[in-house]
Amino acid sequence: MDAAMMVAAAGAVIALVYQARVNDDVSALRSVLKTAPVALFSLAAMMSGAPLLLAFGLALGAVGDFALSRKGEAAFMAGLGSFALAHLAYAVVFVGVEGRLAPFDLTALRWLGVAALVIMAQSTVIWLLPYTGGLKRPVAAYVAIISAMGLAALHLPAAQGLAMLGAGLFVASDIVLSVELFRMKEGSPATRIASHLVWPLYWGGQGLILVGIAWT
Repeated sequence: MDAAMMVAAAGAVIALVYQARVNDDVSALRSVLKTAPVALFSLAAMMSGAPLLLAFGLALGAVGDFALSRKGEAAFMAGLGSFALAHLAYAVVFVGVEGRLAPFDLTALRWLGVAALVIMAQSTVIWLLPYTGGLKRPVAAYVAIISAMGLAALHLPAAQGLAMLGAGLFVASDIVLSVELFRMKEGSPATRIASHLVWPLYWGGQGLILVGIAWT
């Protein structure tokens, strides 16, 4: 295992440690544990010679992780902005992967992914946006951005299938997080369950994007 892979593996170990503390109260330790995994993935991307924009996207994810480990609307908006930029960075990386065929090679899996993204984006006007209050516009913009990232991932060639899966997990984590933040009562048992689900979807998705682009 080379040095970059060791760094990524260290990030995965810390992510597993954080999983056990995902519902802890806000603290410096919790912020460090939440921020470190994807920050180490970003470092691993740089060490591996992967596209710098991939490393930048991962770094933005780490910034978003830190922001969401704190409380308050300002921290939430900082996290939302960081993740939106990360999605845009990934979209550019995905579109630029060599060997990509003409838009959509018409496999059933890709079309299923397109349909799922379209349904997800359109349905937010029913199950999400009416419940976001003053955050309706930024949340709507974020939905458009993650949909664009997902569509870009569906353009990836088969060799980058892990990155495509990782992008799907990233989108899934955002959907669960949206339900947790805007549709569940804070502190309820359901939110605790959702928190435990969001984290593995999120860091697992980020890790698969790293592996799928840097090492395949």
